Amino acid sequence: MNESEAPEASGNLDRHQPAHLRKTPPTGVDAATPEPRQGAGGPAPVVDEPHHAAHRTAAGPAPDADAAPTVVTESGQDGAQLQPGAVEEPASGEPGDRDADAHSAAVAKLRRRNSKRRKPAKKRPWWIEIPILLVTAFVLTFLIQTFLFKVYYVPSGSMEQTLHGVESGGDRILVNKVVYDFRDPAPGDIVVFKGPSNWTHEGPEVAGPTNWLAKFGQAVGSVVGIEPPNETDYVKRVIAVGGQTVKCCDAGGNVQVDGVSLNEPYIYQPLPFRKDTFDCSSEPASPRCFGPVQIPDGQVWVMGDHRSNSADSSYDTANAANFDSIRCSPQSKTQCQGPVPVDNVIGKAIFIIMPFSRWDTLGNPGIDHRGG
Repeated sequence: MNESEAPEASGNLDRHQPAHLRKTPPTGVDAATPEPRQGAGGPAPVVDEPHHAAHRTAAGPAPDADAAPTVVTESGQDGAQLQPGAVEEPASGEPGDRDADAHSAAVAKLRRRNSKRRKPAKKRPWWIEIPILLVTAFVLTFLIQTFLFKVYYVPSGSMEQTLHGVESGGDRILVNKVVYDFRDPAPGDIVVFKGPSNWTHEGPEVAGPTNWLAKFGQAVGSVVGIEPPNETDYVKRVIAVGGQTVKCCDAGGNVQVDGVSLNEPYIYQPLPFRKDTFDCSSEPASPRCFGPVQIPDGQVWVMGDHRSNSADSSYDTANAANFDSIRCSPQSKTQCQGPVPVDNVIGKAIFIIMPFSRWDTLGNPGIDHRGG
């Protein structure tokens, strides 16, 4: 083979080489560096090549930029070449694959749990639902009225016009049963209490139930506050408390507590009283007069707002047949009904709830002068 044929043969041989073994034309710095020529006059001059060129020559030929990357498996062997734009996926059982499986399982479990929560509860039939609601409402009402609040029926007209009794339609009042767990009754409070055994009944006579059905109805009515008036429960206003002295009357016919005359604008139809002619010093004395009475500790003196129609603390038990008789007056040798133990007090009346046309709060008029 001639020397002239050598380059061609070399070029043909290079075309048949694999792509990564082919000689590539120099680029960049290599292209700018002229190759040394061997002339006739002697050896070719030595060219001081850059360091990176020598390093690249030692490392081997540069890879073809157009060639697809070779995948190296965990065993270190070359695998299939990836096509441009392809993404290598982890082999089954690799850490990334296990993490993805665990995440998918957790998401599926959460979805199943949420779907169970979203399932509507099976609705009960109405013939089961309604009795359950009624029993629940009854039990709650019973607990509330036993321990917190209770509705009472006003039995008589002894508190007119503040409260209407049976003769005037009968108010139903809401009574706070817990307020006196924290303090004692105060003058001016309207209270419901159990009447002492010596107290005279007031209000209309109410026949008791005669059969089991009527008794059951009365018991249910007692829970919700629609039963007939209880003959032993009274509603009055507190006038004086333990340690105070109460009497009637001053020169103007007013009740006095510890020598202070009370302003009582709520009084309805008071007993007759005329200064100098029919007062506490006349003979006979006014039926309005009583006392003085000192209230023992732990007791309260109560009176009705309808003073001429109230069997209250000032009422004379010896003359029960004559309602307008002298009440605990100094001239009388008999005893009036007297004060009521605080333990007998059930609670404080705070609101008129029925009839709806009578809705109103029951406040204190401010007759307590203990701090003044």
